[in-house]
Amino acid sequence: MKAYIFPGQGAQFPGMGKDLFDSSKTAADFFNIANEILGFKISNIMFGGTSEDLRQTSVTQPSIFLHSVIFALTKENEITPEMVAGHSLGEFSALVINKSISFEDGLKLVSIRANAMQKACENNPGTMAAVLGLEDNLVEKICEEIEGVVVAANYNCPGQLVISGEINSIELACEKFKEAGARRALVLPVGGAFHSPLMEQAKNELEDAINKTVFNSPICPIYQNVNGLPFSSENEIKKNLISQLTSPVKWTQSVNNMITDGANEFIEVGPGRVLQGLVKKINRDINCSSLNLENVE
Repeated sequence: MKAYIFPGQGAQFPGMGKDLFDSSKTAADFFNIANEILGFKISNIMFGGTSEDLRQTSVTQPSIFLHSVIFALTKENEITPEMVAGHSLGEFSALVINKSISFEDGLKLVSIRANAMQKACENNPGTMAAVLGLEDNLVEKICEEIEGVVVAANYNCPGQLVISGEINSIELACEKFKEAGARRALVLPVGGAFHSPLMEQAKNELEDAINKTVFNSPICPIYQNVNGLPFSSENEIKKNLISQLTSPVKWTQSVNNMITDGANEFIEVGPGRVLQGLVKKINRDINCSSLNLENVE
């Protein structure tokens, strides 16, 4: 079975989507629609902006969503997903491809999400850190012993867990991880404490938008971040999508459950190859690939 997977924040790069725009009228039309919906020419920033331009949350998240989704929609007749999943932001891309939500509604939600997260970051400063070489349960135990907000945020693959929370608490936790034998415990250059209780304000704002959005019955299950399990019910999908902002991304669990349910090929759609690398670290015997942007007609 083919599983289509969609990347999240951090996969952006200057010039992203330009080849797609130039080689496909369908893609160009989608980019023009996106510019109208967002109220600014995000295509200009994607195609000609700097790395710094693309780092702004209000630009980063819609850019990655557009790169993933527009390419997939230009290949709609060739893409027959039997299951989908997305890493954090990528979950919105996955929901467009399994037809839970429309392209337009997906982009609107991503834009609202990005702006709400930016506001939450400004009001509740925080950060994240990558922890390499420790068992998940030991990372969780150390987090629980630290005063302040510090929680597991991304279960990326065995031996790679990202934590999130208040700056001082994260820095102290990193010291404790190194003492416990972590190969690395490194504070990340991110703008806030994503997937932690510090995102509660953003969650409330996004919840209102999600509840006002029409969700349809999907053509295949989506394995959602909050628990790594498959869902096909519109109400359950919405509930999990709302919880996502303050809950950890259970990517390892999602991939393992997809494999258990029959996935034998993972296809990454969108910028970069980060998710392929994570899938290989979770199960080295699984076939992984990415869709080739150069083949768009």
